[in-house]
Amino acid sequence: MSNQSFFPPNLYIPVTNLFRRRHLVRAIFAGIFFFLARQVYLSTTTTITTTTTTATETRNSFEPELDTQLVRCYSTVFQNLIHDGFLTLHSKTLTVGIPILEFSAALRESGITDAKYTKKNVWLPFRNHTFDVEFSSHTGLDCSQFPGQFASELSRTLKPDGYLVIHTESKDLYSLNSLLDLFDSFKLIRSREISVPHWSIQHVREIVLKKQGILRRRRSVAGECSVPAYKKKLIQNSEPLIPEEPIKPWASGKRNLKNMKYLPSMADIRFKTGYVYIDVGARGYGSSIGSWFKKVYPKQDKPFKIFAVEADKRFHDEYKSKKRITLLPYAAWVRNESLFFEINRAPNHYNEEKGKGMGRAQSAQTSTNFMGDLNKVQGFDFADWVKRSFRETDFVVVKMDVDGTEFDLMAKMVETGAICLIDEMFLECHYDPKEKCCDIEMDSKYDNGYKDCLELYSSLREKGVLVHQRW
Repeated sequence: MSNQSFFPPNLYIPVTNLFRRRHLVRAIFAGIFFFLARQVYLSTTTTITTTTTTATETRNSFEPELDTQLVRCYSTVFQNLIHDGFLTLHSKTLTVGIPILEFSAALRESGITDAKYTKKNVWLPFRNHTFDVEFSSHTGLDCSQFPGQFASELSRTLKPDGYLVIHTESKDLYSLNSLLDLFDSFKLIRSREISVPHWSIQHVREIVLKKQGILRRRRSVAGECSVPAYKKKLIQNSEPLIPEEPIKPWASGKRNLKNMKYLPSMADIRFKTGYVYIDVGARGYGSSIGSWFKKVYPKQDKPFKIFAVEADKRFHDEYKSKKRITLLPYAAWVRNESLFFEINRAPNHYNEEKGKGMGRAQSAQTSTNFMGDLNKVQGFDFADWVKRSFRETDFVVVKMDVDGTEFDLMAKMVETGAICLIDEMFLECHYDPKEKCCDIEMDSKYDNGYKDCLELYSSLREKGVLVHQRW
């Protein structure tokens, strides 16, 4: 029987032709894969070798036109670095940023014979201690979504005693000091503003750092916070505290919210290693996370990690559908122990409708001091959690509404130094009002007056925390 009888007539293909087609298809796919792999490699890393070609020579018709003004600009930058002794003609150099053709031409015009460039601004495909000099343009570190990781990569690939040159559009002292905090083992050599005619920017700040083995001194997180002058100025420029107890706290709170000066509206926060929002006493999602932080707070397009600290079980199910929010189903407290929360029972059920069922926290051992109904919950050491979870280089924002427990929590955070890790805080301070307003019955259940709250706000600002009054 012939081979043809094994195949239906309309599907029969000679065996030799089938093998040829298979080999042809494999060859085509191999060629496509090789081409794509080569393009990816060329788009990320290129080595510049010694050549006599100049930036003004004729280029192939399929190559994009050079921005000659930008080439001259970067050539001047590199020549100045050579003149000042930070760069030599034989330095193994890395440049990071988008204008790759202009970098290449500027390096050649400057006589640099051994250089590489990359558009990567998170992980670098180079070995440890590879380069003598590294240059990051304003499209390098400035544009990295993970500046902490990228800073570690720049440090890893730079040789000891090597120079790191950074161009940044940030000019405020808060962002510049945040940038320096990313490079612990570097010494600041120079910081100056230079002209860089490029697109919409006319000037950038040039920072020159030298890699050393000694860590720069950092502010303490175990006791008193060291508050630099630039942060004191930011706090001074924020909205003033309300000196007198308001007769109508809710109306004063609304006015204060309109006048509030958020830290990201006064400073650039791009050089932080992480962005965190902690809502202590979060209640429901719409109470403050969805209605205020998501919509109002100026986040500068940063990916904030959100923590909702809420012990009331009635709100827990709501957070199960919020994938980007971490629920801590406990009560913020000064140690890890069981607590009893007083349950507010207003006759008109106002508290329950607004999601304010829980009141003051009290240790289980002393819960007999409470007069109202009680609800047992688990408390956790909030200050200890903050210290173990976050770093000095993170940007941490806290909103706190804990119905009088804020005095205990703040005392513990100050004592442990955890308060030094907080950049901005929105604190609702509860007090026993002297004046009754609007025929509303107000409980006299707090031990502190408005003067105590004012002292608490003032002391936190003195410790470098931009704290805002919240009602």
